[in-house]
Amino acid sequence: PASLLGDMLADGVSCLGFTWAASPASTELETIVLDWLAQALGLPDHFLHSNQHSRGGGVIQTTTSEATLVSLLAARSEMIRSLRHEYPDTDDSDINARLVAYCSDQAHSSVEKAGLIGMVKMHYVESDEDLSMRGWALKEAMDKDRAKGLIPFYVCATLGTTGAVAFDNLQEVGEICERYSVWLHVDAAYAGSSFICPEFRHWLRGIDYADSIVCNTSKWMMVHFDCSCLWVKNSSTVHHAFNVEPLYLQHENSGYAVDFMHWQIGLSRRFRSLKLWFVLRSYGVAGLQDHIRRSVQMAEIFETLVEADKRFEIPAKRHLGVVVFRLKGPNATTEKLLKRLNAGGKLHCVPAAFKGKYVIRYVVTSTHTNEADILRDWSIICQTADDVAPHRITLAELKKQDPEFGIQALLAASLCDDCVEAGGGANGNKDSDPIAEGDEDPGVAAAQKALTTVGTADAACICCTRPLSRTDSRHSE
Repeated sequence: PASLLGDMLADGVSCLGFTWAASPASTELETIVLDWLAQALGLPDHFLHSNQHSRGGGVIQTTTSEATLVSLLAARSEMIRSLRHEYPDTDDSDINARLVAYCSDQAHSSVEKAGLIGMVKMHYVESDEDLSMRGWALKEAMDKDRAKGLIPFYVCATLGTTGAVAFDNLQEVGEICERYSVWLHVDAAYAGSSFICPEFRHWLRGIDYADSIVCNTSKWMMVHFDCSCLWVKNSSTVHHAFNVEPLYLQHENSGYAVDFMHWQIGLSRRFRSLKLWFVLRSYGVAGLQDHIRRSVQMAEIFETLVEADKRFEIPAKRHLGVVVFRLKGPNATTEKLLKRLNAGGKLHCVPAAFKGKYVIRYVVTSTHTNEADILRDWSIICQTADDVAPHRITLAELKKQDPEFGIQALLAASLCDDCVEAGGGANGNKDSDPIAEGDEDPGVAAAQKALTTVGTADAACICCTRPLSRTDSRHSE
């Protein structure tokens, strides 16, 4: 409700805060709330507008995709500017053709799109068994590209991947970026909101190496779309990339006040900071922490339910409020389950794939989700799974339930001594018995007959139906 009211008021004011002069209130409030949020998330002081020793600050972008593009274009601009001194006779387009960016093979598709728009090569670094990009793998990829004459200039590390909420090793990746003078951007679109809780900030270890970081508060902080917060260590890098200032956009405070039109792709911008201010003032840090922790608690309950059902598996460790699960067996079975769930109209999930496995993502972000909702959703999933993949009891489970099961099954599909001596077949017919054309397959009939006695104490000969016992010579062993 707080965000909704803030958004309604912003729409009512309807200002276009592209420069400080166009709307001082919009600009000033944005710098204030982004400093508040940065401090609440535990970000370094060099991302603050208010720190007198900082050259950076925060800005609200429309989406994480736009924030990633802004950071990549700023990094590209900085690298080209620095290489002009080394290659004074080389055209910018020739330098751009040699630039290469890096991200994990688990990174969001927006990183790939940013590379396409920036017309730079994108190198996908293979993640480890925990779906994390490691420093040694990044270094190996960079060294190979440098040997080919390419120029590494940008790395996007992900804290909380879309597929499984995996975390790249920020400390290791940051050290490599610093060694090679490469821009490090951190995509914390979903998981960034969780850093408001101190117990989740261990994933931020190495954040001092980052040149920029984005957190989409629309995902998990009770803020309406659109409100992706981007912080940069040095705002001049963004200015150099996007500073186009014709006479009609200049004002008497140009160069002294913050003009956010130089921090983004577009020119005009909505009063987005107002709804974020409403949320921060209404719930406070403690209220937002309670919301995050409750979502994680609900996800833990769902995880426990999945683990208790042997038909399912959780192929990646649960982090925060997302559980990825699948039916054991081929990917097609899980895909069929997802389609049935979404077609039912009571539950909607989104798929993902990693390391050759198709998974279903169960995400808890709503303030209203409670344990009853989790149990209801799990009931729907189980009922749908019954139709897609009926429960099959394994031999090990049967033996665990009944230690005598193996012996009983053997007796149930056997002949007595008299029938053996008389030449009874394994299919329950004597060799002399003719099988008329069109009769039921004797093997199938015998198997069905045997199955009816499996697990019972009164196993019978499949030929004459006489009760069997362990004293029959074929089973005395």
